[in-house]
Amino acid sequence: MTHAEPLLQVRDLRVDVGGRHVLKSISLDVPAGALVVLMGANGSGKSTLGLTLAGHPRYSVVGGEARFAGQDLLAMSPEARARAGLFVSFQAPPEIPGVKNNLFIRTALNAVREARGEAPLDAFDFLGDARATATRLGLPEAMLARPVNDGFSGGERKRNELLQLALLRPRLALLDEIDSGMDVDGSRAVVELVQSLRAQGTAFVVVSHYLHLIESLQPDAVLRLDQGCIAETGDLELARQIERTGFARTADALEV
Repeated sequence: MTHAEPLLQVRDLRVDVGGRHVLKSISLDVPAGALVVLMGANGSGKSTLGLTLAGHPRYSVVGGEARFAGQDLLAMSPEARARAGLFVSFQAPPEIPGVKNNLFIRTALNAVREARGEAPLDAFDFLGDARATATRLGLPEAMLARPVNDGFSGGERKRNELLQLALLRPRLALLDEIDSGMDVDGSRAVVELVQSLRAQGTAFVVVSHYLHLIESLQPDAVLRLDQGCIAETGDLELARQIERTGFARTADALEV
């Protein structure tokens, strides 16, 4: 019997940031349609992993490898990674002054559609889909005509990330504390969108500290990062243990 190659394969990935060794050795597999949750104390390397896989220039890979859909991910430009179906949300989504939100998202979407061999969407068709999706996600339609994240609240910025995710329909999405700053309705929108995209085959790596969201997402695996390494792998029970004991006590228990 043959086994399909995981959509994302990371082996002994080591990363420096600003001359500091942040990721010491990360190895993980994410099959298509799977959902993996990353937990860890501040500074453990969760955001570094996502930004490295996205190709952020400040993150220097000093060892290891990462493959995405059978390709050498680290050899690809950030644009090529996005066109191949990799989506990474920001923990703190930045403003892009002077660039309208609808133009930004439509340009990204049409670049992805071109890579898939699909025809581009014109402004009329795109706006119809974008308005309907924004309404479903609780993002005011007026936000589409404003510069990207300009004057948006924290929750609105995260909903705008969800809008991009919903329209781009990536093969793999890395969501960095996507629920941070969200109200109850926003957190529900996260769960509903993730469930919908998983049903279509999208895989997820989700960084979160909140047990309620993690339980709602029903992950296939929970990983605890500690000092740039995966210290523990488990299921929902690991997340519940961390909620009860905290990261420091969990680490102490492992040493014992």
